[in-house]
Amino acid sequence: MTDQKTMAYINMFGVLGALPMLCKLDSQAAALLTGKTPIALCLSVKNGPAATFTFADGGCTMESGEQKCDIKIPFSTCEKFNGMIDGTVTPIPSKGFTKIGFLTGPFIKLTDRLSAYLRASESDLADEQFFNVSTELMLYVIGGAVAAIGNYDRIGSFSASNTPDGIVHLSIKDGPCATVTVRDHKLTAAPGRNGDPRAVMEFASIRLARALFDGKVNSMDCIGKQTITMRGMISMLDNINRILDRVGLYLA
Repeated sequence: MTDQKTMAYINMFGVLGALPMLCKLDSQAAALLTGKTPIALCLSVKNGPAATFTFADGGCTMESGEQKCDIKIPFSTCEKFNGMIDGTVTPIPSKGFTKIGFLTGPFIKLTDRLSAYLRASESDLADEQFFNVSTELMLYVIGGAVAAIGNYDRIGSFSASNTPDGIVHLSIKDGPCATVTVRDHKLTAAPGRNGDPRAVMEFASIRLARALFDGKVNSMDCIGKQTITMRGMISMLDNINRILDRVGLYLA
């Protein structure tokens, strides 16, 4: 069973939350914003998530909540916001009609580029650079999904309620890392190795990480073979693992 509110938080802070890193990792994405005057887009869901994305010359930043913006798109339900992500709902701005060209131009192209990485074909993944960027972005989306599921999914929040405060690194050896921070049983996620971790889950290689993300290998087998290593506070890792088990239900 999945939950629309949890899915909305995953879509906002996991999927769309990968846009800033997309612009850093992908030259085609950055080129869509090169020379652009800064423009801020607020997406706000009633009884759900809200975030403000600022697109400037070659890059993007994201802030949680409703911030000062040039374009605002409200959603009356989590289902409608999720529908926008799925392409079944057309969003209507409540502010910024004169800037609609940004939505129908650069923004759509950016989200299409992100989708190409997150739903990559086998032929796309044959290119090593594309493979690496796609897998790194997936790691960040999974980090965001862990936080959303721990905070809002009924089963995930039970695991979060048993997780002590601290920082967990979900990392690829000699590669990228997603940081999950637990404070008062609430989870937040961010790209990079942020802070001193109390626990670390590390994949032996980017190829292994990809195989896990795609469901081609079993995580318990990998732990047994020590191609996934875990160190630090075991109780944190146990509960984060339980939350990770639910990520596939939402991101399938």
